Amino acid sequence: MSVTVSQRLQRVKPSPTMAMSALATELRAQGRPVIDLAAGEPDFDTPGHIKAAAIEAIRTGQTKYTPVEGTAALKRAVIDKFRRENELAYEPDQVMVTSGAKQACYAVVTAVLDPGDEAIVPAPYWVSYPDMIKLADAEPVIVAAMLEDGFKITPRALRAAITPRTRLLFLNSPSNPTGAVYTRAELQALGAVLQDFPAIIIVADDIYEHIYWGAGPYTSFAAACPALHERTVTINGVSKCYAMTGWRIGYAGGPKAIIGAMKKLQGQSTSNPCTISQAASLAALDGDQSCVREMCRAFRERHDYIVAALDAIPGLRCIRTDGAFYAFPNVTGAIRSHGLADDSALAELLLRQAEVAVVPGSAFGAPGHLRLSFACSIATLEEAVARIRRVLG
Repeated sequence: MSVTVSQRLQRVKPSPTMAMSALATELRAQGRPVIDLAAGEPDFDTPGHIKAAAIEAIRTGQTKYTPVEGTAALKRAVIDKFRRENELAYEPDQVMVTSGAKQACYAVVTAVLDPGDEAIVPAPYWVSYPDMIKLADAEPVIVAAMLEDGFKITPRALRAAITPRTRLLFLNSPSNPTGAVYTRAELQALGAVLQDFPAIIIVADDIYEHIYWGAGPYTSFAAACPALHERTVTINGVSKCYAMTGWRIGYAGGPKAIIGAMKKLQGQSTSNPCTISQAASLAALDGDQSCVREMCRAFRERHDYIVAALDAIPGLRCIRTDGAFYAFPNVTGAIRSHGLADDSALAELLLRQAEVAVVPGSAFGAPGHLRLSFACSIATLEEAVARIRRVLG
């Protein structure tokens, strides 16, 4: 008997970041001293007061189902966070908690898109956006955001990409994989274009919000463009800024109708997010935020080191950015000078010869680049750069 899977799923590729990280793990299991700069995961431990809240939740029997969209207490903390930090006002039926921000992104795509619809994705993009769109039987429209523009989409490029079928726009700031951050003025310029197209929903993925060191205050899209608040779904979570990747809690705020549809999908798929993780996330959002600032300072120090170090390697060009924990150098010079076919071949060369795992930029819609995570110690980064320099220098 021949077993087949759906045509819809056959359109989707496995996550290249997960694949590269898995290969690095496999090589380490064979005894190879591989440095993994592929995974986007903070190396810090979850802060103690957050872990203590989870332990207390277990001790007091908070282990039952919660409402599908999250506990009332955590939803209130999310509402307070949006108001306090982002100038955004939501009612309880306009927010929900999900099993990670990735689930929130997938849920909003499923809630909004129909077959034949188009969704604009600025490139470089997080690897999952286009495939989520394909799973909704819609079409991703990739718009290049060039290095010369700081890897940020321009209003002109946005307008040129919009068609009568455009239904959604993804904006990720700070960006995975580039670290680029849109200023308030840049968001307002994009908003001015979107004012002319009332059918488009904006999905603002702010998951790296607190890993930010730009000159001005961080601004979320709906705060910069209040006239588009009712067309914006803002997504965030606790994974990156609180070092809680494995706890799997994200959240979203947006129009009641869209949040209601996302809740319906969640109710028929995963049901409520992990109860213990919700208790921990409540402590994270409502508790002492000094841990977030301390981690951000470390990420900025690592950023300053790795960008300068990579930019000094022949064949690499790496620019400073304002957030996240990724460097995204242009490596076309190194590809050419070493007679390689593309960025994937360069990534394989570095894994096999330098024993450093990175992700090719083509996975993010930006051929000729590499993504390196600096969510590890300075000492680890120094060793990784030394290995890369020995192979490429």
